Amino acid sequence: MSLLRLHLLGSPVLRQHSPEVPVVDDAVRQLIEDMLETMDAARGIGLAANQVGVAKRVAVVDVDGDRFALVNPRIIESEGRDVAEEGCLSIPDIYADVTRPDRIVVEALDANGMPYRKEATGLKARAIQHEIDHLDGILFLDHLSLIKRQMLMAKWRREHKDDASFIKEVSAAPAPSE
Repeated sequence: MSLLRLHLLGSPVLRQHSPEVPVVDDAVRQLIEDMLETMDAARGIGLAANQVGVAKRVAVVDVDGDRFALVNPRIIESEGRDVAEEGCLSIPDIYADVTRPDRIVVEALDANGMPYRKEATGLKARAIQHEIDHLDGILFLDHLSLIKRQMLMAKWRREHKDDASFIKEVSAAPAPSE
């Protein structure tokens, strides 16, 4: 396994609609493993393939002890409404309240290419929706009012005016102390 580089706001791949994965093969399984390792090192709860520069419909989520891959995911049911703060590994240090359905049902393939259906509520539902948005080229900022989005974008530009790249190296998470 290896850590992948995160693509940050401004990287064109974050705005791409990722094509479906035709078959879950060893390369896709390796991508999933690398994405899980990268997500853990970056201290995230979800990661989409385009966030690591790969335009494929693959995402990983780890919420409440439930760790899983989503290959070619699609939400088939949603209900309710919940507002909660969201952030993104591709937009570090920017957070905002986002309204999303509170309950969803998603269908996807797992890391072995087997189809499954998962019902999720709360944070897990939010994480799945956030990652599927990434696969469609949508950022959480796109769910905000124009004024709020402009304010956060101005803050991002101020804080990253000297950045020459839209890529961030991810370092290995420190080993837990005993």
